[in-house]
Amino acid sequence: MENVRDPREHLNEEPRDDLMDVAIGFGGFFGVLTVIFAAAVIIKFVIS
Repeated sequence: MENVRDPREHLNEEPRDDLMDVAIGFGGFFGVLTVIFAAAVIIKFVIS
């Protein structure tokens, strides 16, 4: 039983900044929606 590791050590876990990951995700999604909105407005003005 000497080779048993404590599962609380989390040796393989990567250090991540979860807040920045969420912020980048929201920012990217906001950018995509902004591009879609701008394209829709341009198409509407071209049609009318």
